[in-house]
Amino acid sequence: MFDLIVIGGSFAGLSAALQLARTRRPILLIDLGAPRNRFASHAHGVLAQDGRPGSAILSDARAQLANYPNVTLWHGKVSQAQPLPSAKIAFAVSLDDGRQAQGRRLLLATGVRDVLPTLPGVAERWGQTVLHCPYCHGYEIGGGAGGQAIGVLGRLPASVHQASLIADWGDVTLFTAGMPPLDDDALQLLARRKVKIETVAVTAIEGAAPAIDGVRLADGRLLPLRALFLAAPTAQASALAAQLGCVFEEGMMGPLLQTDAMKMTSVPGVYAAGDAARAMANITFAMGDGVMAAVGVHHALIAEECAA
Repeated sequence: MFDLIVIGGSFAGLSAALQLARTRRPILLIDLGAPRNRFASHAHGVLAQDGRPGSAILSDARAQLANYPNVTLWHGKVSQAQPLPSAKIAFAVSLDDGRQAQGRRLLLATGVRDVLPTLPGVAERWGQTVLHCPYCHGYEIGGGAGGQAIGVLGRLPASVHQASLIADWGDVTLFTAGMPPLDDDALQLLARRKVKIETVAVTAIEGAAPAIDGVRLADGRLLPLRALFLAAPTAQASALAAQLGCVFEEGMMGPLLQTDAMKMTSVPGVYAAGDAARAMANITFAMGDGVMAAVGVHHALIAEECAA
């Protein structure tokens, strides 16, 4: 019986496991090894780690966590999680390979997946020159002096806000084909931010991937671009939260796990951290979320033990 089973070993899950490891409690971390940011070659905006590959940061974190003798690391996919009927709050998890474990608390750090458009050229450039977060990639895309040609593929009403932000990093064009008509407020915002509007649909991204020469429009024009940003809807990367009966709330980009201030979900004893449970998503947010979840778990375990 572990005190905590962490499902998902990216930035949120590793941060949570590290915090609770330092309480000397037995912890199991299970990870499939497919973090959301695996498509990006470098991570930016992470204090003291700026510009390092995300995979290298995670590798260092796993190595440091493995130094704690009370931590067990498993590689694999959890296919089932359910409450233990014999305990007030405890859970059993089963992996695809047949391994099983039990824990007094669960932490879901299972993340989300980006639902990309079927536009030719997107998938092979995702995380390199087709992007979603200007804070992670905008400085490099904009170049030293800024002013580079950057596109924003309009898919959602949030694309207007995205384009207005990205204007700080370059000369932005918003492609609005397929979006709802822009109202006066949206048009005024884009004008103030000097964002150009292109109403002709984008039919393909061209160039030697992962680079971009430009986007091909439905009328035959090739519009040169250095990068293309898009607001990608998200879906939960794991079905475990739904399986456990956790409540979701609708976020701007997709469903998110509902949690309280200490990161516990609607199911007692089940916590959630990282992209699966917060609207703003980047490495540092995920790490902070994991720390908060670990503190919440620790406090709950102490309260349970004192009550007993």
